[in-house]
Amino acid sequence: MAATLDPVRPIKLDEIKDARQRIAKTIVRTPLVRLELGPDFPDVRLKLENLQPINAYKLRGAANAVAMLPEPERKRGVWTISAGNAGQGVAYAARQAGVPCTVVAIETAPESKLARMRELGARLVLVSYDVAWKALDDRAFPGVDGTFVHPFDDHNFIAGHGSMGLEILEDAPDVKAIVASIGGGGLITGVASAVKAIRPEIKIFGAEPETAAPAALSFEKGSPQVFKDWKASFVDGAGGQSVFPRMWERMKPLVDDYIVVTLDETKKAMRMMAEKARIISEGAGALPLAAALTGKAGKGPIVAIVSGGNIDLKKFFELIA
Repeated sequence: MAATLDPVRPIKLDEIKDARQRIAKTIVRTPLVRLELGPDFPDVRLKLENLQPINAYKLRGAANAVAMLPEPERKRGVWTISAGNAGQGVAYAARQAGVPCTVVAIETAPESKLARMRELGARLVLVSYDVAWKALDDRAFPGVDGTFVHPFDDHNFIAGHGSMGLEILEDAPDVKAIVASIGGGGLITGVASAVKAIRPEIKIFGAEPETAAPAALSFEKGSPQVFKDWKASFVDGAGGQSVFPRMWERMKPLVDDYIVVTLDETKKAMRMMAEKARIISEGAGALPLAAALTGKAGKGPIVAIVSGGNIDLKKFFELIA
């Protein structure tokens, strides 16, 4: 099936600007706030994508991708594969378009994410992480019909995420580095496509958890890799089992380096945002701050993208205790 896909091509700045206009009435232009940490820490600003209507950045890409589907494809209904945030984004966009939505969802996703997808009208098909990851590669799942919207390897999805890069440059013109968590690679590709087109000197860093860091391994090896020691963790919105070759082709010319952080560092970043800025972040949303605090992204100004805040509150309190 992959042989029928359009070849990977760069996301053009004009496509990102068009996407920004297209999704303007659906998304929130999220704030960028300084995290006051003191002189011994890097200068970090937080891009609060946890404040989107679905509490995650995925709405940007989903809204653009669904809006750009030809009418016959939209009428068939849409479906996607998700640990929660992409599913919410596609379900939200589908509801606005008045079309049915199915999500092949990872059964271990936080209940808050599963419940929100159902509330948005999505039909859920629960599967294991392994099954979902294979379906992402196959772009098919038995018994699920409609038009497939890939949650990261989709040109229009990625262009929607690029709108965030434009906002960052407007709100932090002095930024020297941007850190984004990596799951499939769509977020960092979109943001970097916008930023590098306008300010190529700004460094782009990917952040991954130690339990699932295929992009960092791929960067080290120079080719897309499978992460053989993959382990499930509370960082369910980032850290894949592998880097898809098509996504590696997209990321390779745009991302300057990758930072791997421990689960303890991620928990500390979640707690720090809660204490100092009253921000509730899921694990994947805290990875960029954790990476920035290692010092590997420089002294700043650094923009850390808080990609989402969809986490069960009981679990959140356990993690930051």
